Amino acid sequence: MKFGVVIFPGSNCDHDMIYLLKDKLHQQVVALWHKEADLQSCDMIVLPGGFSYGDYLRSGAIASLSPIMKSVKQFADKGGYVLGVCNGFQILCESGLLEGALLANACQKFVCKNQYITAQTNSNVFTRQAVIGKALKIPIAHGEGRFFTDEDTLKRLNDNEQILFRYCNGEGKIAEEFNPNGSLENIAGITNKTKNVFGMMPHPERCSDEELGNTDGLVLFESLLNNIAG
Repeated sequence: MKFGVVIFPGSNCDHDMIYLLKDKLHQQVVALWHKEADLQSCDMIVLPGGFSYGDYLRSGAIASLSPIMKSVKQFADKGGYVLGVCNGFQILCESGLLEGALLANACQKFVCKNQYITAQTNSNVFTRQAVIGKALKIPIAHGEGRFFTDEDTLKRLNDNEQILFRYCNGEGKIAEEFNPNGSLENIAGITNKTKNVFGMMPHPERCSDEELGNTDGLVLFESLLNNIAG
């Protein structure tokens, strides 16, 4: 597959993602500067974590207006695959590619730690190989990760199997006490109606290398590689 990793001013997980995709998974990867419009015939676009534009206004709000996002929207509308991690998830919501919003953490503090999440569905290429109910230890690092939406949208997300992950404990139990940021229904990631755009607050690229002592995130990237015909 050919991946395009978009770099915004303030991105700080772009090279983590590039390293994983290129050096560990041996895929073709190009770095796409946010002022570009050409997606260079990529099979999948990745919006990495970080603090695009310093997180001024709302996190991801300014980046959603970057020139490249017009091309990303057109790409997604035609069925192209897009993944947003942490700040990338915020950008996807701000741009309208995903529903809902990421609000300030309920604790009003930046949270950085290992966090358990569990996949909720196998109905998409991103979580198809994940075991539903099994806890994955994935790092989080965010100040605005509290997923929120209205009741009608929440019902639709549930009914259409668009909720990718929920926060849980090490045994896969989902409960408010294991929710690190106050997200509605412990939601940690969602997809769009056509299931080609994916957003999640935890960082799977930070736990997909044996040298880091944790490879729980690898199943998600392997699922992409095995289920997308590039």
